[in-house]
Amino acid sequence: MTKDDTGHRSVGPLAAAQDIPAAIGLLTRLPIRVDTKMAMQRGARAAWAWPLVGLIPAILSAMVGFAALACGTPALWAAALALVAQVMVTGAMHEDGLADTADGLWGGATKTRRLEIMKDSRIGAYGVIALVLSLLLRATALAAVLPTYGAFWAIVVTGLVSRVPMVWMMAFMKNARDGGLSKSVGQVPHNTAFLALGISALAALFLTPYAVVALVFWIGLAVILLAFIAKQKIGGQTGDILGASQQVTEIASLAVFAALLA
Repeated sequence: MTKDDTGHRSVGPLAAAQDIPAAIGLLTRLPIRVDTKMAMQRGARAAWAWPLVGLIPAILSAMVGFAALACGTPALWAAALALVAQVMVTGAMHEDGLADTADGLWGGATKTRRLEIMKDSRIGAYGVIALVLSLLLRATALAAVLPTYGAFWAIVVTGLVSRVPMVWMMAFMKNARDGGLSKSVGQVPHNTAFLALGISALAALFLTPYAVVALVFWIGLAVILLAFIAKQKIGGQTGDILGASQQVTEIASLAVFAALLA
């Protein structure tokens, strides 16, 4: 047992093979066997694998989209079916975080009330609007990307990079509440956050070098804005904020590829 660079206790090396099934078990609904004891010991140190888990819904949704296009469906239908596949794999956990974030940050007048709203399983008008806009923006961007030559790698890179902000927010933002999923996982060590970023950055540079500058700019802008709003309104991050960060990053990434490929 050692201490990481944030002062939290952690186990083992920077990365371990067990981190991948643990991340799959956390971020998807796939039936995978997880060593619960090891996962609890590794805690937030396993977060480096979160971007890799993004490959699973990305590849599956791409295959569904391409299959739909091959059957002659319009691109927008193919994109919608691709999103259905993605949501089924993830259990809509990121969409749920986005809805709760919208309801909480804009539906309460105080920090305490905002956190109460975010914890409530019921959805309000802000949450519904956020979900509709997210699905609309992602579907239309996917519809533009799917018929293009570079679609597969664009979707793969989007799956990778859209999970990085979750890791970084957990590393560099404090928890806004004492409980919840984010708090239970623990604070991500800084070197784990850099490893997650490095994996995704190298993949983007290799697979979609033409888009890296635009991805860095627009994703950075979107995440910084979300982090700033969360800091101002609730004093930090929660599991819902992390889910929302995945959604806004996915939207930004798909928009970049739609602009460059379509």
